[in-house]
Amino acid sequence: MTTSPLKLGFIGLGIMGAPMCGHLIKAGHQLFVHTVGKVPQDIADSSATVCTSARGVAERADIIFIMVPDTPDVEAVLFDERGVLSGLSTGKVVVDMSSICPIRTKEFAKRINHIGVDYLDAPVSGGEVGAKAASLTIMVGGPQQAFDRVKPLFELMGKNITLVGDNGDGQTTKVANQIIVALNIAAVGEALIFASKAGADPAKVRQALMGGFASSRILEVHGERMIKRTFEPGFRIGLHQKDLNLALQGARTLGVSLPQTANAAQLMQACAANGMGNLDHSALVRALELMANHEVAKAE
Repeated sequence: MTTSPLKLGFIGLGIMGAPMCGHLIKAGHQLFVHTVGKVPQDIADSSATVCTSARGVAERADIIFIMVPDTPDVEAVLFDERGVLSGLSTGKVVVDMSSICPIRTKEFAKRINHIGVDYLDAPVSGGEVGAKAASLTIMVGGPQQAFDRVKPLFELMGKNITLVGDNGDGQTTKVANQIIVALNIAAVGEALIFASKAGADPAKVRQALMGGFASSRILEVHGERMIKRTFEPGFRIGLHQKDLNLALQGARTLGVSLPQTANAAQLMQACAANGMGNLDHSALVRALELMANHEVAKAE
């Protein structure tokens, strides 16, 4: 926990960014914020100063957080004419908490480092629930001194905070995380479809499995979503698609095969093609249900 208020910037006040920024405000820090679209009402009503550009945030804040959807969005925030780079000065820190391409992250870091500013890539896992509860897992890439400086702020937003390695390594870890999550969602979906089609009560099957080796956070949370048909995001299929595409692009560059990741990406593509890209990623089960011509359960 920091002992005195800091001048902080936060760019990107969406489903994840807004609650993360809120924790920093509640801790007593001075926030300068910018987002595309309307600033959430609770932040507009807070002590935060709304800036008209990313440059305005960078000029006023000593540590600037970014939380936007994809690699091109981060690039625009950083390097557009009124972007972060144009407002930076030596000694500041840029912290990108978006989930983007590890290779491009390394390029972005070099450009920022060139003007005497440290850069951390710090993607998160935990979704909207974790963002609101300040229980996010934060995977960080970058220099130790910058990590040590920012860690007390990370602790306001998350619980499991790890400096993995150099710039890009945080993003690589997030991609690995998304591979595991996607494959687990698919496994839980297949298991529950199998059980339901065989005539068993999927809710009771899930309850039984939760006490065995098959137990997982995905079975607990997303298994329940599949049974109760509660597919409001959460974490959208469209965003998880983006992360799996990063994994497959990286695999091509590295010359490795990720067959199950490719399969999960295709299941999500099937959902998106059927108008479900904005549903929670647990709705991946809908692609499996379409192929099986059977739903895990009916909506109550």
